[in-house]
Amino acid sequence: MAIAIVLVLIVAASVLFHLLAPWHLTPAASNWGSIDTTLLITLIITGVFFIAIVGFMALAIVRFRHREGRRAAYEPESRKLEWWLIVVTSIGIVGMLAPGLVVYNDFVQVPKDAYSLEVVAQQWRWAFRFPGQDGQLGRANVKWVDAANPLGLDREDPAGQDDVLIKRNEVRLPLDRPVKVLLRSKDVLHNFYIPQIRGKMDMVPGMVSHFWFTPTVAGRYEILCAEFCGVGHFNMRGMLFVEPEQAFDQWLAAQPTFAQTLAAASKPSQGSLIENGRQLAESHGCRACHSQDGSASLGPGWKDLYGREEKLVDGSSVPVDDAYLRESITDPKARQVQGYPPVMVPYTFNQDELAALVAFIKSLSAAGQEEQGAASPTGEPGDATEQGQRLAESLGCLACHSLDGSKGVGPSWQGLYGKTETLADGSQVKVDDAYLRDSVLKPADALVKGYAPVMPAFTLGDQELNAVIAFIKSRANPDAARQEQAP
Repeated sequence: MAIAIVLVLIVAASVLFHLLAPWHLTPAASNWGSIDTTLLITLIITGVFFIAIVGFMALAIVRFRHREGRRAAYEPESRKLEWWLIVVTSIGIVGMLAPGLVVYNDFVQVPKDAYSLEVVAQQWRWAFRFPGQDGQLGRANVKWVDAANPLGLDREDPAGQDDVLIKRNEVRLPLDRPVKVLLRSKDVLHNFYIPQIRGKMDMVPGMVSHFWFTPTVAGRYEILCAEFCGVGHFNMRGMLFVEPEQAFDQWLAAQPTFAQTLAAASKPSQGSLIENGRQLAESHGCRACHSQDGSASLGPGWKDLYGREEKLVDGSSVPVDDAYLRESITDPKARQVQGYPPVMVPYTFNQDELAALVAFIKSLSAAGQEEQGAASPTGEPGDATEQGQRLAESLGCLACHSLDGSKGVGPSWQGLYGKTETLADGSQVKVDDAYLRDSVLKPADALVKGYAPVMPAFTLGDQELNAVIAFIKSRANPDAARQEQAP
């Protein structure tokens, strides 16, 4: 009897909790009120079944409890009861599935006048693309992704030249205008989710999924990733601003097009050339065989490789210069280094890609850095800061370190340089060049209090490190920046 009373109390408490608790859906900010209706239908059906099943359990406990002189009757089957259960459960399942199928069908049937927005996900940040004046999005594929083209657009497609690129976590949309959302992932499974919009769809690598909605309420709405995508998943957040169409058009006109991005990359500084080489090394798997920190690997390490003498398998020696590096990439068996197996395949890079890869290898050696410093204007603060920003974006640093002072997985870079941080062991340290270098190369050694030890160690060359530090310093408070620049 006590168990039956407990079951009845559980049912009563569950119903009261739903009616009195403030855990309700946020107000909708789009046309998808039908999604809320579908959720309500599902909740009512499952709630009725929950009350019926638990109530039957309580009734059975009371009615068929043990009593002296009474024996349980054996009934192996009841065809009538079985048919009732089949009919009732079938109606319940249809009642839950049918509204969802109807709403989903409408969810993916895009109106002809819908405005296109492409969302590109990457651990752990968002990027966006709008069509230009021609109203068409150009072709895109991960095989075209490089440092100058992070969204992987087809450079030869004329329809993509005027596409507008938003390479940050904030995007805007016009009020009361249907929007078709195209979803791509560059790495792992993600999920694009805006609770108030009621929009939610998986982003599967190699596929382009889509849905549509119409923003109906102006405001600021958080974009979330609703699929676990790695250690920084919880911080994969963005922001959607819904505003009147005139304000949206003014904002969109101020954003760079793909053609403008390519034009800026066509005259690269030495820093951007190195970054292009780093991207090529990553995308072609060079790091799997050539270490960048001096450790032993399948092939010669790139740390301090440029400028030294290498002994070949035939007993001769060769200086590692530009010509040797180019030959080793395009014809690796021509002059094989002693002590390493002949497993490297020849690569067919064009001249620009070869130059970028050689520049990256040179940046990992002191001799190469001196040569690059004498041949390029990288001593100018603007060049280093620009390269550091590109590195921070391509390495995913900005997914964990905000630039506006907001809290993230790691300390914000806004006003970081020059301040005093308290470490996990209670000690304090001033954020200067040396501390930033250690934090990039060995982040677990000086963990800031209040932050999880999730940052991986990066193996950057001195020039890349200097560029990242220059970018962090550019986000310092004005007083700290002036003190640093003072003689």
